Amino acid sequence: MVVVVDKSIAIHFIENILVTSPFGDIVHKKEKVSMGQFAFTTAEAGNYLACFSIDGEDRGLVVKLNLDWKIGLASRDWDSVAKKEKIEGVELELLKLEVAVQSIHDNLLLLKSKEANMRDVSEQTNSRVTWLSMLSLVVCIAVSVLQLWHLQQYFRKMKLI
Repeated sequence: MVVVVDKSIAIHFIENILVTSPFGDIVHKKEKVSMGQFAFTTAEAGNYLACFSIDGEDRGLVVKLNLDWKIGLASRDWDSVAKKEKIEGVELELLKLEVAVQSIHDNLLLLKSKEANMRDVSEQTNSRVTWLSMLSLVVCIAVSVLQLWHLQQYFRKMKLI
């Protein structure tokens, strides 16, 4: 994940940048920043909280902060990858495409796994509903038989039958 703070807002220093994970762990902390970028790798899924505070005593001050929050493939620094691997041009584009295809493949495998899990849950729920419907039908038939037996006994007692 990469966060870029726009250069056009360097009027005040940002006193603190604090990014916390869904469980409250500090993922990134930096002080006295006016512009730049930082990156961090997420360990757990969920909502990450980014908190920015500015210096100074101005309580009513309005500050504009432009963030470019990138995740996944968009957060990869392809220039440094190209320098490290000593590749350029078509090779770099092929590497980008290869990484994109691998990401799509991984997502499809994840979706396939989730679909199989949901199918199992659905089949189990369907089976339970079937058995409960059968039980309900048996209870209704049993109650009907008991009502008929009770009415027959009642009418015999009253000597109507």
